[in-house]
Order: sequence, then structure tokens, then C-alpha cells
Amino acid sequence: MKEYVKIQYISQGTTAEEHLDNIKKVCDAGIKWVQLRLKNVDFETYLQTAIECKKICTAYGALCIINDNVSIAKQSNADGVHLGLNDMNPRDARAILGHRSIIGGTANTIQDCLLQVKNGVDYIGLGPYKFTKTKQQLSPILGLSGYKEIVEAVSKINQQIPVIAIGGITAKDIRKLINVGVDGIAVSGLLSNNPDLKETVTQIRSIIKTTQHGYVTNSR
Repeated sequence: MKEYVKIQYISQGTTAEEHLDNIKKVCDAGIKWVQLRLKNVDFETYLQTAIECKKICTAYGALCIINDNVSIAKQSNADGVHLGLNDMNPRDARAILGHRSIIGGTANTIQDCLLQVKNGVDYIGLGPYKFTKTKQQLSPILGLSGYKEIVEAVSKINQQIPVIAIGGITAKDIRKLINVGVDGIAVSGLLSNNPDLKETVTQIRSIIKTTQHGYVTNSR
């Protein structure tokens, strides 16, 4: 997995405009992977926000991923979609979006991961690491021991599929997570409205670059 997409930003905001403002700020700070995650909005609002998000990402050379909605991803010409376990099957999404699109899948257990590998996802978003307010109906918290067990199991099946940690991650958690084998992190609150955004992004990138995987190969 390329170094520059090992930090994924999950958009945050109380309005679509705030989401776009935060997206522009994190892209300006050097983030190259953005997932637009809008909840409780109508289709047209989501679509127009996705179109604007794609424009921002393109201007900064960043990837634009849409949360949950394959139709929005296709109509906005996004780079891909991230699907929850109760969303469209990744195989069906692949048939709609094409083989060049990035398709990620959520997982909380070893069984979830094996299912996502079978469904042909390009990466697994594994979590939550800790409690987070950004997601309702939170799955069981994994902690470091949970990540270690699951990443080891996934690496025995497919060493090439990246596993991205998500859920309440702070800067002090990153090195520990990389050490147990995850390939990258997805964060929201760590970057949203951060007054030292560029410094934080530089710090995260340095931690990831200088930390070695502890339990899986580094061939991804």
C-alpha cells in the first residue's frame, strides 16, 4: 500500500459545507485520501457535496472515496466507495463502478474480514479501536489485542490486502497500531478543526513511515 494513502480522513461536520471546509483544510495539510461520510441528508445534497469533494480532491491530487452509497460514487465520478457490512455487496458494487474503482469494506471480526476478502475488497476498514462519537450503533471495541488477533488471521489468508484501523484513534495510538500489523489509519476528530493541522499530519506521516509492522510482512 502506498505510503501517502496510509492516512485516511473520514469527513466530519454538522453541515455539508462544514464537511467540505474540513476536507479542503486536510487536503491543504497534505492528506491524500478523503472519505466523504454524510449522514441523514437527502440524495441531492449528498450528490452535490460529493461532486464538490471530488473537485477539491482532484485539485490536491487526493483520492475521493464515498461512504456507503455506490450511486453517489458513480454519479460524482469519485475514486471509489467504502461499504459497511449492511450495504451493497462489494461484488455488485464492482460490477457497477468498474475494476478501476477502489472498494473498501468494514469489518469488526475475523469472520467479517474473511467475508470481505472473499468479496474482493481492495482494503479492510477494521474497527473500532476505541469508543468514538462519530458512529452510531458502534460494533464491539477491539483494542490492541483484538487487532493483533485479527490482523494475524487475515495475513494468513491474504498478505496483500491492507487493513486500516479506525475508531477513536489519537496520535499516541498510531505507533502501537502499526506495530501490531495494521497498514494505516482512518481518522476524523484527530484532524477536524485541528489548529495545528499541518504539524499533526506531518507527525502522523513520520510515525507511520518509521514504524515497522510487528506481526505481518511489510510487503503490502
